[in-house]
Amino acid sequence: MRKDITVMAETRASRGKNEARRLRVTGRVPAVVYGAGGDSVAVALNPKEINRILNSATGHNTIFDVEVAGGAKSPVMIVDWSHDPVKGNLLHADLKRIDLTRRLRVKVPVHTTGDPVGVKQQGGLLEPVTREIEIECLPDDIPEHFTVDVTELMIGQNLRAGQVPMSDRIKLVSPPESVICHVIVMRVEEVKPAEEEAAAAAGPATPAEPEVIKKGKKEEEGAAEEAKPKKK
Repeated sequence: MRKDITVMAETRASRGKNEARRLRVTGRVPAVVYGAGGDSVAVALNPKEINRILNSATGHNTIFDVEVAGGAKSPVMIVDWSHDPVKGNLLHADLKRIDLTRRLRVKVPVHTTGDPVGVKQQGGLLEPVTREIEIECLPDDIPEHFTVDVTELMIGQNLRAGQVPMSDRIKLVSPPESVICHVIVMRVEEVKPAEEEAAAAAGPATPAEPEVIKKGKKEEEGAAEEAKPKKK
């Protein structure tokens, strides 16, 4: 989506890790502007401006202007970026020039609305499968997000990419049969009583000796005693 935002950039003569570190010390980050038939230009940007765009509602789908010192403005999108995994600081960004007259492919988030019947009345669970779909359209037609109503979904039913409402100016690129979300049965684990758990932990009990065997042993022992010679 096109936004009325202009980011100022300065050209940088050298590249490399050392140059990148020096830029970050001064509060700027290295970036590259390329595409749309133009030359690739190494620039330095204010990381706060880039982060503000990435954290906006349109995120990396935002089309804004970048103005390189001494040059003209160009509409661009952020196509790649990296943050420090520990501090979270922006380390680098790639900006691609956009031809506003040509269609392009982007991924757009899909939001759900409503409480499914399968959840309210059947005790199911709404499970998201895909949170975004890929589309093709002109830059000015890129939506912030799509919204789909899941109120009528019951257990075992799903909503697919081909069911997401969109204008005639937008073409779906993702497979129409790809599942956005579905309602599933909640898993219930059977809880054993404390006595059963204790018995299971103790292992199988030793079987009691049958009463008949016990009685037979006593009779055999008595017969053996009588058979012994008596002392005079």
